[in-house]
Parts: sequence; structure tokens; C-alpha cells
Amino acid sequence: MTGERMAFSSPRDAAFVLSALLFNVLVSAVYVSTKLDLTALRQASGLVFVSLIVPFALTLRGYVREAERKIVVSNTVVLLYLVLELLLDYVLRIPFREMLAIHVLYIVVFYAAEFSLMSVSFHIGRKAGYAVAATFCVLLGCLAYLYLG
Repeated sequence: MTGERMAFSSPRDAAFVLSALLFNVLVSAVYVSTKLDLTALRQASGLVFVSLIVPFALTLRGYVREAERKIVVSNTVVLLYLVLELLLDYVLRIPFREMLAIHVLYIVVFYAAEFSLMSVSFHIGRKAGYAVAATFCVLLGCLAYLYLG
């Protein structure tokens, strides 16, 4: 590698990749703060996380205008997950992680969103895709730390 910077074809693509990176970093922070019982950090990370609805909605709007169908579907999956998170954790405040059927659905939508983030990022550029994939690997490490550490 020559240390080149990521080049984006549009500010919308840059916003998507930055939001995808934040998505993974914030979920990782939630996992670690949960493990370490840092309630304030967990709550702050969670609130910033659900606020990612805004940049993903804005990028979706741009992709719809340009008729990028594959990206529109992927971005919609990410938004669906964020809205599900907002509804279950912040609006309804139900202990869904203790309800198997709802928790399984939640996990399926979460991983669909993760793979959508990586798919769109690789579509935007190889370096962007690898950066998002790397933060996903960090997230998986934090998940393992949460449950196995």
C-alpha cells in the first residue's frame, strides 16, 4: 500500500462510509461499555448510534434520486435496523433481548444491515469497503469480549 487516501465520487458516498464506520464503532462502544458496566458511556453511544438515522436517511434520498437500486435496498435495510433499534430500545422499552422470537429477528436484521454497510462501502470503493469491514471485525471482537471475556 502506498498510503493513498480514500477518494469519494460524491459527498454522499463519503457521508455513507463515515456513517458506516461510526455505526460499527458505536456498537463496539455499546458492547464494551456494557461489559465494563459504564452506563453513561453505553447510553451516550446508544443515543448517538440511533441518531445515525439522519445521515443514512439523507444518503438514501440521494441514492434514490440517482436510481442506485442495489444501494437503495441496502441503505433501506440499514435504516430498517436503526428504526427497529429506536423502537425497541428507546420508544417501546421492552426487554426484547429476553424474548427469543423478537431477539432472533433483531439479530437477523442487524447482520443484514452490517452486510449491507459493507456491500455499499465496497461499491463506493475498495478502501472504503476494507475500512468498514475492519471496523466490523473490531465489533465482532467486542461482541466476543462481551460474552466470552
